[in-house]
Amino acid sequence: MRTVIQRVTEASVTVNAEGYQASIGKGLLVLAAFIDEDTEEDVAWTARKIAAMRIFDDADGIMNLSVRDVDGEILAISQFTLYASTVKGNRPSYIKAAKPDVAVPLYESFLSALDAELGKPVERGIFGADMKVALLNDGPVTIITDSKLKF
Repeated sequence: MRTVIQRVTEASVTVNAEGYQASIGKGLLVLAAFIDEDTEEDVAWTARKIAAMRIFDDADGIMNLSVRDVDGEILAISQFTLYASTVKGNRPSYIKAAKPDVAVPLYESFLSALDAELGKPVERGIFGADMKVALLNDGPVTIITDSKLKF
């Protein structure tokens, strides 16, 4: 499981076809992708890591606080393109990304795990939809996690 985590002062997602919108204030925008080999262990590890990651400033301006510590919010978006391979040619290959029958249950499990770790519901995108995501990156702070590289 791979994520891109961005510390934001605000973020939103809109899906015009469904008339759907979700937004957050101070917190994290999390883009998440899955591969066939991902398990519930990968999901749990990633959710714990994100909720505990100390990337918010304390009173001394040091990144020492987590999203939980600052009572921040999370907006989680599925994004299979995080597994794009750009090794050959100029057209990325997405062959490694999990197909919806594997990815959707993992994404739903990830959302539930984030809800539990954060102690409140996270905002979310719609899996597979054509989404428009807006954010104001704070810092900028952008972190990448990969559950297969955790050891």
